[in-house]
Amino acid sequence: MSARYSHVLSRCSLLLPLALLPLASAFAAEELTVSAAASLSNAFGDIAKMFEAKHPGDKVILNFAASDVLLKQIEQGAPADVFASADEITMDRAGSAQRIDGSTRTDFAGNTLVLIVPNGTTQTPPNLSALQAESFKHIAIGNPASVPAGRYAQAALTEQNLWQPLQVKLVLAQNVRQALDYVARNEADAGFVYATDAATQAEKVHVALTVPTKTAISYPVAMVSASAHAALAREFIAALKSAEAQAILKRYGFSLPN
Repeated sequence: MSARYSHVLSRCSLLLPLALLPLASAFAAEELTVSAAASLSNAFGDIAKMFEAKHPGDKVILNFAASDVLLKQIEQGAPADVFASADEITMDRAGSAQRIDGSTRTDFAGNTLVLIVPNGTTQTPPNLSALQAESFKHIAIGNPASVPAGRYAQAALTEQNLWQPLQVKLVLAQNVRQALDYVARNEADAGFVYATDAATQAEKVHVALTVPTKTAISYPVAMVSASAHAALAREFIAALKSAEAQAILKRYGFSLPN
């Protein structure tokens, strides 16, 4: 082998690892799928950007729906790495079914249930009993069978012996944001949503009442047992408790976890 050929070969062997660096970086990047309750849409959009900025190359894929729907998706094998629910009941079920890693479960936010009415309405109920008035024909509520906000509302109405009397007026929504939209579009005279949801449509709806709930509204999060990105999932969960993420949640009206 000539000295010149040996020199060229040596240079190629040095350049080859450098040429492969972008390829290696691409392979190292991960996509983290976060399935989260619909009420977290705005806040998690900002938190995902914050997380991606601190994890160059990695991507957060957000999947929003009613908590029960998300759990069913996970049970049916849909890809998910992190599950954030709007209530403890759904997360308890996920734990019982071994769909989450219980050691990663933690509460990261709280919320408040409110009754909203469209802006410009001439009727604002002073209490829940007022919803029995003939003028309130349609009341939006998340389906209690699958939507945590609906379950909280059902419990509040049952406490005041109003659940059965109001049955004929209830318009069941697939998630809390749909209930919000019904009121915002004047398709319902009132609706039960979280305070954080009402704030996102302040130009179209306003809060008539804060609805007391026997059970504090808290948001738990956990890593999905079948996650293919366990390390990154744990980092995302930890990030939700960070001061920066908590400031984002506070900005959207969430409270500290109860």
